[in-house]
Parts: sequence; structure tokens; C-alpha cells
Amino acid sequence: MNKQVATFGGGCFWCIEAVVQRLEGVDKVVSGYTGGEVENPSYREVCSGTTGHAEVVQVTFDADIISY
Repeated sequence: MNKQVATFGGGCFWCIEAVVQRLEGVDKVVSGYTGGEVENPSYREVCSGTTGHAEVVQVTFDADIISY
């Protein structure tokens, strides 16, 4: 298996996660936050737009099955 990892930001991570986890070759999808100025923010805090964080998903995939 040719495992690779990519991190994507694009608005709501729940929406990205729901689509990406259905793709053949994707092994794991983990939602989280990147950047920001608040340590361990809640979802509500991040959605308020005051923490400086972006919602992201980290995708582990088999590059022999699906390309970046």
C-alpha cells in the first residue's frame, strides 16, 4: 500500500469529511482545526470566527488507488 497523507481546508469539515470518506482508496479521515490563537477551542468558538482557526480534514489514502 502506498499510504500518503493530505490536509485540506474548505469551510465546514463535516461536509468535506462526508464526501471524502466515501472515496475508494481513502483509509482514514480526521477532522480538526489549524492555525488560530486559542488553545483547544470548542467547535462553537471556531464557528464564531473569533479564534483565527480554520476547519480542516486530514486524509490518509492509498496513492496507488486515488491520486492527490
